[in-house]
Amino acid sequence: MNKSWKSYRPGDFYDELITPRGSPRLNARRAVNLLQSLSVEEMSARREAAELAIRELGISFTVYTERGNIDRAWPFDIIPRVIPAKEWARVSKGLTQRSRALNLFINDIYNEQKILKEGVVPAEIVLDSPNYKPQCQGVSPTHGVWAHICGTDLVRNVDGKFYVLEDNLRVPSGVSYMVENREITKRVLPELFENYSILPVDDYPSRLYRTLASLSPRDRKRPCIVVLTPGIFNSAYFEHAFLAQGMGAELVEGSDLFVDDDDCVYMRTVDGPVRVDVVYRRIDEDFMDPEAFREDSVLGVAGLMRSWKAGKVAIANAPGAGVADDKVVYAYVPDMIRYYLGEKPLVDSVPTYLCMREDDRAYVLENLAKLVVKPANESGGYGIMVGPHSTKATHRKFAKLIEKDPRNYIAQPTLALSTAPTYIDDSVQPRHLDLRPFILQGKDCWVTPGGLTRVALVEGSLVVNSSQGGGSKDTWIVEGKS
Repeated sequence: MNKSWKSYRPGDFYDELITPRGSPRLNARRAVNLLQSLSVEEMSARREAAELAIRELGISFTVYTERGNIDRAWPFDIIPRVIPAKEWARVSKGLTQRSRALNLFINDIYNEQKILKEGVVPAEIVLDSPNYKPQCQGVSPTHGVWAHICGTDLVRNVDGKFYVLEDNLRVPSGVSYMVENREITKRVLPELFENYSILPVDDYPSRLYRTLASLSPRDRKRPCIVVLTPGIFNSAYFEHAFLAQGMGAELVEGSDLFVDDDDCVYMRTVDGPVRVDVVYRRIDEDFMDPEAFREDSVLGVAGLMRSWKAGKVAIANAPGAGVADDKVVYAYVPDMIRYYLGEKPLVDSVPTYLCMREDDRAYVLENLAKLVVKPANESGGYGIMVGPHSTKATHRKFAKLIEKDPRNYIAQPTLALSTAPTYIDDSVQPRHLDLRPFILQGKDCWVTPGGLTRVALVEGSLVVNSSQGGGSKDTWIVEGKS
């Protein structure tokens, strides 16, 4: 056995592959046994093969810095994460439930606003959110669905249970890396797949296509679908190109599209204009249409909102869906599930303190050293304070920020995030991780079998975002005992 496996100790955390006694978990046993049999030299060779595959496939992401944009190879750990299919089935049902409730909420907010009138969710929380878009009032998209693609972040606590950390409903990213992680693992550790029944993820582009096609305003066998990207300098451009290619859709920028006098969206081609049925937007709605949102935007398409409201084009995710992306609104999702569906939440949310509430704010200010503080509408891990890992000066800074704008901050307990064996500096070490499955909702709802596992590569760190130095793993949903 490789020496580093012998000394591997997950500590006080739930470990995804190893039990507290040091033995492999039942569903991960064969994978762990094989990995343990590889020498340090063999593990290093597999890691180098993975890095070569990443370069060959051109899997990258962009980090924005003061010195400019830096393209980086995708950080990948070769040891997979293993989750039993039976356990995942329960989580998947909970995510489907959550997606249904969130879409009912968004549709209600832009129409009758019953949940606000009945006081289940305070009106000021929704109507004062920067993600609430009055321009969407009175619209009800196809199937009543606004968030067609949702990336929900899950964490597993020390009790072994999954909890929802947040919902990403604006422009969720990362799904291409989920697919590519599987491809890399197959290349560098093919023997791991011999004795496992692992649910596939490579059909995601075709699933996405079917979801988007179900939104088409025209009854066509093959509707015209485009992926609208801000361009090559966007951090997720690799993913935009990956998904467009996988779906057989056109990858376009704003200048490639126009809205004509008939309120239809057209794509410029060498053969003349082609009508577009569905726009899968990968740009923030504020830049989507200078007629409706920011007048100075050069990324969007003038008149796109007008076309959408006229029912001439479908947009995914629909403009305005981000109202449910707000971390303050997140705290009310369990109430939404009970209100719209009459059901108990199947997956619990992480307890959340709203700094806009006087009692919550007093508690947060007293306990900054114990809590994670987040701005309501940031993404990518920016603007977060992890209390136990921060200085007293940072605590004082965040106290001032909270007192200045309490609506903009929430706080949550510092969770004991689960760990998994990760290959660091030629040894196997525990590292904290989360999981972002993707939920597709159009005519039907589908949850990815697994998702994108993100890993905090720095020892003790809870920050898993790639933009903040995190990495990723292949995620296996396995059937039967292994």
